[in-house]
Amino acid sequence: MKVFKRIFGHSHDHHEHVGDVLQASSEGLRALAISFGGLMLTAVLQVFLVLVSGSVALLADTIHNFGDALTALPLGVAFLLSRRHPTRRYTFGYGRAEDLAGAFVVLMIAISAGVAGWESARRLFEPTKVQHIGWVVVAGLIGFVGNEIVAVYRIRVGRRIGSAALVADGLHARTDGLTSLAVVVGALGVVAGFPLADPIVGLLITVAILGILRSAARDVYRRLMDAVDPNLVGEVEDLLRSVPGIDAVDSVRLRWVGHELRAECEIVSDPRLTLVEAHAISAQAHHLLLHQVPHLRRASIHTSPRAEEGTDHHALLAHHSENLRS
Repeated sequence: MKVFKRIFGHSHDHHEHVGDVLQASSEGLRALAISFGGLMLTAVLQVFLVLVSGSVALLADTIHNFGDALTALPLGVAFLLSRRHPTRRYTFGYGRAEDLAGAFVVLMIAISAGVAGWESARRLFEPTKVQHIGWVVVAGLIGFVGNEIVAVYRIRVGRRIGSAALVADGLHARTDGLTSLAVVVGALGVVAGFPLADPIVGLLITVAILGILRSAARDVYRRLMDAVDPNLVGEVEDLLRSVPGIDAVDSVRLRWVGHELRAECEIVSDPRLTLVEAHAISAQAHHLLLHQVPHLRRASIHTSPRAEEGTDHHALLAHHSENLRS
């Protein structure tokens, strides 16, 4: 530890790591709380306009917006769980709860697409008369603007803290905003003398929601499957090679756990180094990664001595490697 402090001047200890995690989860919780309030206000305003207009389509859109607001609850629970300390059973902590919440949000987007498509197809064959067009347009605009503001806010915060689940929830809000916009465009089409505008626009919006669903599902799936941007792996390899004392980089593995990025790296150094010197090089590499790689919270770095002629420092493990390749 003295060598570490003498080389770097400061350390990234457990308390600093916990502080980073708490800050990120606090930002996520704050974004959820603010956006939840915004969506609830949007839905309440629509309720009054539903009572005035008596529009069944608008009632369905309002109920949908209430449902979107409530998706913040499981994600909020996931952010709270991510603050808990690891246990002897959950040794890596509870960060995966956030990814599971993201999968739930993706399911809600899929349901939104299904409902929108079903209702649009039904109205195409069973047209319904839209009354109080003016109020319907106002309510639809309120729903669109309110949801889009929430979507932009959630997506921005989600990307800043590295939360795919929060980004997916922002995309979910965007799908509801598009649904509200469909109500507006459909109503205007009815006013223009084209009653089928409502279901046709609804079908077009369904296609747009499916596009959003594809993006959200891809991102959440990649998180659950421990996928990362290949360019990020290359950047980490380059950073490790820049550390004095590292002769080669054998492997770099990165994975997301909730909004935390974790790394497992294998490096090669001079076999004549002492244990203290080899550890100091690993510590320097760890320190560099923590500073240069966004959202990285922890890295495990294994140092191997450089193989010289006639030596194989991993001979004991060779048959295990063969089994993995077969």
